[in-house]
Amino acid sequence: MKIYEKAPAKINLLLDVLRKRADGYHEVEMIMTMVDLSDRLEMEELQRDTIIISSQAGYIPLDEKNLAFQAARLIKERYDVRKGVYIHLDKKIPVAAGLAGGSSDAAAALRGLNRLWKLGIPDEELCKLGAELGSDVPFCVTGGTALATGRGEILQRIDNPPSCWVVLAKPPINVSTADVYGRFRADSVPSHPSLGGMMEAISTGSFQRVCEEMGNVLEDVTLSLYPEVAQLKESMQRLGADGVLMSGSGPTVFGLVTKESKLARIYNGLRGFCKEVYVVRMLT
Repeated sequence: MKIYEKAPAKINLLLDVLRKRADGYHEVEMIMTMVDLSDRLEMEELQRDTIIISSQAGYIPLDEKNLAFQAARLIKERYDVRKGVYIHLDKKIPVAAGLAGGSSDAAAALRGLNRLWKLGIPDEELCKLGAELGSDVPFCVTGGTALATGRGEILQRIDNPPSCWVVLAKPPINVSTADVYGRFRADSVPSHPSLGGMMEAISTGSFQRVCEEMGNVLEDVTLSLYPEVAQLKESMQRLGADGVLMSGSGPTVFGLVTKESKLARIYNGLRGFCKEVYVVRMLT
């Protein structure tokens, strides 16, 4: 039997970092939602007690450095599963892009193996397992839209934002999340985004207000290190996207668009200097 799972990308409509914690992580407030750019995992049980991962993408690790591999190993150890699994990862989400592609792959592996091996693990427990793998994994387990606090693992489900198009553009660079957080200084942030304002914008279904309330305090760090990200953001704004923000620690920039007639102009304008451009829908 084969099991298939989609692993959608996430974007941050709001990302605020409050302080560095004693455990080395940062205390955050984030509003995250998912978009219809997805990896796809195919999982098949093996009688031999091993984990094998393959992919058409030649640029990702296929061993214990891969988060889907780590998810399979964790669930096998925790629930004493003596069988193996073959996982094929059809990779579509750019790597090191601020879109939680690896975290979503891990979450999809947890969901899929729960079904494949009929373990009956509730979502709440899968989220706890996911938190052992990475801060974004619990959100990716259940998807939707959520307020994430703590180091990102404490989730409160909220209403979905108004449906719209999302243009994603990743410049040809990789950004280290650890490096960006390492350079971030909470006491030097000139202004923090308004969590209350974004929550109200979403609850009232105001697309314009959602665009106005978007904010990411990590932008200043990444934009100072990588001028091409700043250029990409400026270009997307100039081409007419309604709301533009960097996702996560970058370098991907996304634009929210309500009018389909704008999409071709934005897409073609960005493709002039950025190969990885995607036009997708928000998963609402």
